[in-house]
Amino acid sequence: MGGLRANGVPVKWAVVANGENRRVALFRTAAEEAGCGTPRVVEWRDVLRDGGHDFADDEVVRLDSPGENAEVDRLLRGIDEPTRVEGSARWYAGFLDGVGSLRGGRRLDDPADLAVLFDKRLCHARLDAAGVPVPQSPTSGTLRAVEDWSGVRDLMAEGALRRVFVKLAHGSSASGVLAVETTASGRIRATTSVERTAAGDLHNSLRIHRYTDEAQIAAIVDTLAPDGLHIERWLPKASLGSRSADLRVVVVAGRATHAVVRTSRSPLTNLHLGGTRGDLAAVRALAGDRWAEALSISERAAACFPGTLCVGVDLLPAVGWRRFAVGEVNAFGDLLPRLTGLPGSGAEGLDTYAAQVAAIRSLSPEHFPVRPAPPLDAPARTAHASA
Repeated sequence: MGGLRANGVPVKWAVVANGENRRVALFRTAAEEAGCGTPRVVEWRDVLRDGGHDFADDEVVRLDSPGENAEVDRLLRGIDEPTRVEGSARWYAGFLDGVGSLRGGRRLDDPADLAVLFDKRLCHARLDAAGVPVPQSPTSGTLRAVEDWSGVRDLMAEGALRRVFVKLAHGSSASGVLAVETTASGRIRATTSVERTAAGDLHNSLRIHRYTDEAQIAAIVDTLAPDGLHIERWLPKASLGSRSADLRVVVVAGRATHAVVRTSRSPLTNLHLGGTRGDLAAVRALAGDRWAEALSISERAAACFPGTLCVGVDLLPAVGWRRFAVGEVNAFGDLLPRLTGLPGSGAEGLDTYAAQVAAIRSLSPEHFPVRPAPPLDAPARTAHASA
């Protein structure tokens, strides 16, 4: 596992991941093509089963998503049905325990950063405190717990919020997200990928569902609430053609390197829910001199997580492409196959994984110091707010 930094120090890569996942294949290709050899893969299932893993001091350790593996999902959530929405609070606790059980190595994903990145309430509060523009939220931080649909309605009324996103605090990939809109006459609609069975179980679907019966909406939210909820104002988005649009901006080592436009006819732009990639050149033209501000905001959001090499920032453009706010910051937001770097980013011709390999080779070892093993009597879990 060779390859050299600019200062001659060899790089030995180790990746904690689900080995069969395409993320691993893409990163392996990037490392090998850069002359860094083949990364050592440590399986998430082994970390979770064995109570951790030890890394050598000279290994550079990259964490990747534990998703898309039924066995790992079962270990984290305790549920045998991968499409089930419930269990995200248990997933969060189990994931942080797993992260906290990793010992040694130069880690590119700081455990304290991950604890915030995977709690939308904490992440919103950190961004807001740093002056990063974010949507209005009555659940920012952990001051206002939401116990049920009635609590959501109360917070919407208090904040004069007629349109909100209700999200699982520890959700990802739009799991459990509802785009809720109300009218002055009292009508209500929720747009979501959540499908509710006759037995009351909630499942993620690849099809968008729209609910107009408040009793059904209440039943969904009441089922989700024990896992923790986050509420944000639903900002009117800019459009590209006849479709609403937002941006995923990847920031590597503090610099915005890649961006993709996501468009949809629904409020949810996730590509697996029918969203499509839009024309980035058209967006840059529409944004004009504000494009630089869009990238700057993304970099400011990433700077809130200084111990993490790479994040994906979901950027919400206002109507007219003149203003931007950060919707979320994703620890594993770099899965953008075949996308090469932005002009002037330093990552031209590189995909998101190659950009990370190049960044590490240019950084001094002190940038990501060796992480000592926790004391034997310390709990594995990184300090975080309870779900």
